[in-house]
Order: sequence, then structure tokens, then C-alpha cells
Amino acid sequence: MKGPAILVRGVAAVVAFVAAALAAVSHEVLMAGSFMLIAVLLAMAARPVLGPVFLALAAKIGQGVLEVGMDFGPEKWILVVLVWLLAWSGVALLSEARPAGRLAQRSLGLIAPAVFGITLLWLWEAVVLGTGVSPVILPAPSAIGAAFADSRAILWADFLQTFVKGALSGYVLGCGAAVLTAIAVERSVFLQRGLLPVGNFVAALPIVGIAPILVMWFGFDWQSKAAVVVVMVFFPMLVNAVEGLKAGEQMQRDLMATYSASFWQSLFKLRLPAAMPFMFNGLKIATTLAMIGAIVAEFFGSPTMGMGFRISTEVGRLNLDVVWLEIAVAAIAGSLFYGSVAMIEKGVTFWHPSQRNR
Repeated sequence: MKGPAILVRGVAAVVAFVAAALAAVSHEVLMAGSFMLIAVLLAMAARPVLGPVFLALAAKIGQGVLEVGMDFGPEKWILVVLVWLLAWSGVALLSEARPAGRLAQRSLGLIAPAVFGITLLWLWEAVVLGTGVSPVILPAPSAIGAAFADSRAILWADFLQTFVKGALSGYVLGCGAAVLTAIAVERSVFLQRGLLPVGNFVAALPIVGIAPILVMWFGFDWQSKAAVVVVMVFFPMLVNAVEGLKAGEQMQRDLMATYSASFWQSLFKLRLPAAMPFMFNGLKIATTLAMIGAIVAEFFGSPTMGMGFRISTEVGRLNLDVVWLEIAVAAIAGSLFYGSVAMIEKGVTFWHPSQRNR
């Protein structure tokens, strides 16, 4: 058993004993016995099979803590700490399991981030309700969920405007232009010495300085947001593509020359395949830059839709639940975008050492 897992389980056992003592003082025999059982299990646990038990106990206690009308006294904050430690102990025990099937291993690998995310949301809800934080400062996740139920049509329109029209179109145009430019740079010494230094300079320009200019040039609709995204993704993708086209070994290039291969034959059969790991590195970086560029550009001018437009307007109205909802949608869309590019990379560059054992 690893040291951190033992420490966490020990602390959780102490917290459970304290909760049992408080319940006994309050003459709640059933609750005291339950916490005593949890403490004993935590103290004696050494098998991964008890991981789901701890997670189930954390879910049950967490549900009770958030029940309407419960007073957040000192004993309730002890329960909050206990739920967190139970979830941590459950994940620590499950991580020690070694299932035989590959599907089971992948499923088990998804449990830890899922439990962490759910526990974080639960702690957020408990802290907001327990301390009475104003929804103007920090809305509870339940309020954000209610806003989602009431704003699905608006969210969908904002998603199409920002992600599909602005971020995705600019991503395709910027990355495609960067690859074509990299091929031209590979053939021209003048471009190698002239364009790349300028590219590094432009890549260092702040987006908040470029976005207003491009909005004035291309208008307030999605075209200006796509232009901002093109500027943001072009040069990072260009640098990775140029380095990738140089990745082929000299012996391989000499072999292509002995076969009398033309530039284009060498490009498609040697240089582009060898450049794929570098290009996908640039493509993955560009996914996050595309979302950031499209959202930031909408702060400087947009029609009556879009994630950045919605965030800026709802902040002025003090509707922070809608603001957090838009942030969550943007984060989910960006994560799925990045994950889809990473999955394509795994299929295309399966031969590369970086994809082994993944």
C-alpha cells in the first residue's frame, strides 16, 4: 500500500470517529453506528474491492448533507471533510486494482477524473450553501444547472456562432494556410530567413490588441472572429510544420534521391508522413487558441449571439449563473475538440514512439 493512500485513509478514519462521537452526543445512535462502521472500514481497508463501498458511502452522506433545511454547524463541516476523504480513499483503492481486460483498464482509468469532478462540484455546492455566498459572487452548481434547463436554445445558438462559425472555420483556414506556407518555406531560403522571424514577432502580439482591429476590418459577424483565430493559430502551426518537414533523416532523403524522386514525390511519401507528429502537436495547440481567440474577439463586437457576447452582457446584468454556464460549455467544447484531434493523431501516427503503450 502506498504511503499517501494510507495517510488519507488514516485521516478519514479519525474524521469518521469524530463524526461518530458527535452523533452519539446528539443521541443519534444509528448515525453514530454508521460513522463508527466507516471508521473501522477505513482503518482496516487494504483491498481494492472496498473502493466502491467508500464511493457509495460518500455519495449517500453527501446527499444527506445537501438536504434542504440542514443547518451547517460544525458537525456538518466535519461531514463535508469526511465525504471528501471517503471519495479520495475510494479512488486510491480502485487505482490499485489491476483488471485483466483492456476495456476494464480504460474504464477504471476514467473513474478517478469522474469522481474528482463530481466531488469538486459537490464541495462547491456545499461551500456555497453552507457559507451563504451570494449568487452574484459565486452561484451554486444547482443554480447553473437550472440556468441550463432554461437557456438551451440560447446556448445552442451561441455554440454555433462561436465554435462552428468562428473557431472551427478559422482553425481550418489558419492551419491549412500554415501547412501550405510551410511547404513554400521549405523550398525557399528567402522565406526561411524572412518569414519565420516575422512570424515569431506576430505570434507575440497580444490578442486584445489585434482583435479590435480585425473586428473593424471584417465586421461584427463571425468573419472577424474567424480572422482573429487565423492569426492566432497560423504561426504556431507554421513553426511546427516547418520543423516537421525537416524531421526526415538524411539517409532517407538520399534514398529518395537515388530513386530519382521529384520534390512532390519526396514530400508526400517521406516528408509529410515524418512531419505528422510535429503537425499534430501544432494542431492540438491550435485547438485551445481557436476557442480563446473566438471568445475574446466577441468582446469587441458581435451580433446578438455568441459565447463571448453572452458572457460580457450577462456579467453586466449580474446573471453569473449564465456566465458560468457559458464558461462550462466553452470548456467542454474545447476539451472535446482537443480530444478528437488527439484521437486522429493516434490513428495517423501509430508508428511513432510517442504513441506506444497508449
